[in-house]
Amino acid sequence: MKLLIVRLSSLGDVIHTLPVAANAHRAGGHVFWVVEAAYRDLLAADPDVERVIVADTKGWRRRLLSPRTVSEIAALRRELRELAPDVTIDAQGLWKSAVISRFAGAPVVGFSALSRREPTSAVLGNRPVQPLAGCHVVDRNLSLAEAAGIPITDRFPDARFLLARPAPEADAFLAGQPRPFALYHPGAGRPEKTWGEERFAVLARLLAKSPGLSPVLSWGPGDESRVRRLEALAPEMRVLPALTLPALAHVIARASLVVAGDTGPLHLADALGTSTLALFGPTDPARNGPYRSPGSAVRYDSKTGPEEVARRALEVLAA
Repeated sequence: MKLLIVRLSSLGDVIHTLPVAANAHRAGGHVFWVVEAAYRDLLAADPDVERVIVADTKGWRRRLLSPRTVSEIAALRRELRELAPDVTIDAQGLWKSAVISRFAGAPVVGFSALSRREPTSAVLGNRPVQPLAGCHVVDRNLSLAEAAGIPITDRFPDARFLLARPAPEADAFLAGQPRPFALYHPGAGRPEKTWGEERFAVLARLLAKSPGLSPVLSWGPGDESRVRRLEALAPEMRVLPALTLPALAHVIARASLVVAGDTGPLHLADALGTSTLALFGPTDPARNGPYRSPGSAVRYDSKTGPEEVARRALEVLAA
């Protein structure tokens, strides 16, 4: 079988789709994947993915009717037609992923209208799938694989392939980093999914005292102001330099604990087997939390303080 996966973004969602590729490859399939450029390095390192195709949908939206956009979309359509997959899985459920999925000319397996963020985009699919209510997004994605005829033998996202290649920029940072250390990632894709810099600063100081975890601050695009606030609140925190995804994986793999909200680095840590403390506010950890260690999630509200989270961190580390 030749399988095309369309999951364009974001980091956590791409990681949660890795088991689809893994199971297809184990069944003898050839796996192709369409993704945004930001996540190309992740998939290019995955031995389960034979070919990575980049779709610059963000750039296309910025210059919607330009000749360059028209040319790039036409080139993508030709490339997908030439691949001639037997089936396409639209694991995103948006209009952009639905349109790209149809480019390949193969039957499209995707979520039913009730399970898509853009329900009307379901009209472009051929095999609608309605996953079980309340299940984790990994299991939702694997239900698409099952509908495509792929036998499921492994349900866990595994990104340890990222550690197989050297990452000198990560090694340079780790050479000067005291051990053990905790990595804190206070940012998130949406402001309502963040716990707050003040709480992160207090938590880092508590865990630095006991059990003696040196604090490291992780960040991503758009987090610059958040980093400046945390540096002022907790100058003892060492800030990561800008790293590629593979290099970030090397740092995360050496951490004793990763503390983050519902964001990509948290799910990357979970897929690398690093202990996680997941801070969830508006999103449901049963659906979006760490898949390997669902018990590490803390559902917080305005009354949840750093002391309570620190106690939970000690429980995670002792498990």
